[in-house]
Formats: sequence, structure tokens, C-alpha cells
Amino acid sequence: MKQYTTQMDAAKQGFYTKEMEIVAKKEQMDVEELRKLVAAGRVIIPCNKKHTAINPNGIGEMLKTKINVNLGISRDCVDMDMELAKVQSAVDLGAEAIMDLSSFGDTRTFRKKITSTCSAMLGTVPIYDAVVYYHKALKEITAKEWLDIVRMHAQDGVDFMTIHCGLNRETAKRFKNNKRLMNIVSRGGSIIFAWMEMTGEENPFYQYYDEVLEICREYDVTMSLGDACRPGCLADATDTAQIEELIVLGELTKRAWEKDVQVMIEGPGHMPLNQIEANMTIQKTLCHGAPFYVLGPLVTDVAPGYDHITAAIGGAIAASHGAAFLCYVTPAEHLRLPNLEDVKEGIIASKIAAHAADLAKGVKGAREWDDKMSYARKKLDWEGMFACAIDPEKARRYRAEAAPEKEDTCSMCGNFCAVKNMNRILDGEIVSIFDE
Repeated sequence: MKQYTTQMDAAKQGFYTKEMEIVAKKEQMDVEELRKLVAAGRVIIPCNKKHTAINPNGIGEMLKTKINVNLGISRDCVDMDMELAKVQSAVDLGAEAIMDLSSFGDTRTFRKKITSTCSAMLGTVPIYDAVVYYHKALKEITAKEWLDIVRMHAQDGVDFMTIHCGLNRETAKRFKNNKRLMNIVSRGGSIIFAWMEMTGEENPFYQYYDEVLEICREYDVTMSLGDACRPGCLADATDTAQIEELIVLGELTKRAWEKDVQVMIEGPGHMPLNQIEANMTIQKTLCHGAPFYVLGPLVTDVAPGYDHITAAIGGAIAASHGAAFLCYVTPAEHLRLPNLEDVKEGIIASKIAAHAADLAKGVKGAREWDDKMSYARKKLDWEGMFACAIDPEKARRYRAEAAPEKEDTCSMCGNFCAVKNMNRILDGEIVSIFDE
């Protein structure tokens, strides 16, 4: 049996893993083509060796756009059963990844429960967990302790970790010299910035980056290079801090690849529509084509309660210009921890954005879904339409709530239905709308 340490290592050696074969089949592509993309770092297959329940998926160039669902326990909502229900709901709705952002309580039990039962990729932010785990003043956490949490998450089966390595002392200095409206809005970024300010030390994830990579290589954890300086409002989009951090992330990407560690890059944030395409191009250039994982982007700041829509608009544009992974946003964004219904709405909005982008990019197999729906509509095959719907339950419920007089129409058009009347006239039948 051929030996390898990571998916990237196997790909560079020229052979396929079982995970590559699974992903290639899902994506309707030749496994050799996929292997080359993994070897080049343009596709990742986050799949920790300890995550026994995972059903592998690929993220990156030429593949379907994937979505991630954030959840987790907080001080104000300590309900592990509810969060596990959200995990299952997300998987049932088609989310390819779960990100555990727990910031209170028995985080390790929750995390290990996910990796032992959940088929989706699991991501975490070790910075959050260090604060919870050590339960002491932030400035008292040592560099070694920060890294020990990374190892713990790797041992627990986490497939990708968001680690804010790009916010170093130099980047922080630039941030302070170039004032922002919203400062740093990344939780992990704000924590590591505060730690550096209080201790006067370098970001340990940057200073000891090689040690972080060794942990990732051992367990085949994918590095999600976090964007601590992502813009939190339109006014801060594409500013000095964001771009400087991205330059650092590009350098760190090459260092990870040298150790056969898979990498993706996190991106904005809040951003006007007209800046999204340029940001995707800048990222692909500075980070050498590594897959881009975008948090929205949210295209306006004024829609609390509807930010799943603002994020879906930005996500569709970002993915159509090269982003490979969309982090969902729920209607609860900026307001509260999302409940089960918020999670569903966020997932559906993100799936719509991802699929719309796949259509624009010409991803193999994407158009077949839409054509199947159109054929069912042409035949007025309601069951066929429900089967094709991105949310079959809602589509079926809406029709049932306003049942039409005639089964072959809907309550919007009735006998004025253009589809029904065109089918009849082209079949040589008489169309008499008011006499029927």
C-alpha cells in the first residue's frame, strides 16, 4: 500500500486516494484531472484522518461551489442538543461543512460528538476554544498553550481550522496607522490582536507557523487562513489592512504547500457589489490560486434580519468570479444566535447563491438540475417540480395553502396559465379560457 501523509502529498506523488475517487465521482470529473488540481493546491479535500464519519467533498477550481454552516454553543445559549439538531438539519439540507464556533461550556465533548457522527466536513477556530479551555486571563495564555489547542482539535478529528496567522505585528501596526470605521470585526482576529497588544509579543500562530503546519501535516488538517482584517462594513472594504494581510496569507500559503498541507483562504466580509470581482482576482493572484472561502460578502450594511439575502447576493457574485466555498449567513446575523429556522433559511439562501454561480461558471452537471425542473414545469408535473425544488417542503406547502380550482393550474393564473394554454394549442386543442 502506498504511503502518504496528506491528500496533497499523495497527489504530488502521482496516485489517488479513496477520497479523491469519491470526490471525482461526485463532481463527474476524471480522477487524474482532480489529482493534478489537488497537487497544485487549487482543490482541497479537507479530511482529517481521525474523522471517521466523514463523506469527503472537494473545494476549489472546476468543482461545485460548497457551503459551510456556522453554529455552536455560547454563554447565552447553552443547549448542546439544540446545536446537534442544527448539525443534523444542516447535513439533511445539503450543507457540505459545519463550523463549530462554540465559545462556552464543554466544547470538546460537542466537537468529538460531531466528528464521530457527522458526515460533513468539520471546521473550528482554535483561538476561541483556547480562551474557553484555559479559563484564565487572555494575556496569561502562552504561545505553547495556543499551539496545544491546535493539536487537540487535530486529534479530535477537525478537518479544517481557521487560524489567524496573517495578523502579525507589522500588519497590526499598519491597521493602527490606517483608521477604520469598524475596526477589527473578526472574533479570532480581535482576540489575537488584543493578546499581541497586551503582551507585546508576536502572533504565536505566525511566529511558530512551521509547528502549526507539522500538526496539520500529521493529521491532514486543512489550513483555513483566517482573514482577521476582513471588512466589517462597506466603508472598510478593500483597505490597507485587508490587502496587507492578504499578501501575508499568500506567503503563508506557499510555505504550507512546501509541507504538503492543504490550504484555503478566507475572504470578506462586507463589500460593495462593484468591488467583489476585483477582490476575487486579487486573491487568486496573491494567494496563487488557493481556494477562496468567503464570508458573504454582505453587499449592504442596512439589512439586519435579512442578511441571508445580502450575503447570498454577494456570495453568488463572488463564486461566479472564482470563490469556491460560501459561509452561510442567517437572518439572525448581527442580532442573535440562529435558531433552527434561521439555520434553514441561511442554508437555502447560500445554496441558491452557490448553484447560481455554478451555472454561471459552467460547472459540469449544474444545468441538468434546472433543465429537469423546466421539463416538469412544461408538463405541469407538480410532483416532478417538488422533487427538483431546492426546498421541496416549502414548495409543497405553498401550493397546498392556496389550492387551485383545477389541479393542472395554480391559484396565480388558473385558466390563464400560459404553460397550459400553449401545451393545448400546440397539440391542436381548442383554448377557451372563460368557458372551462
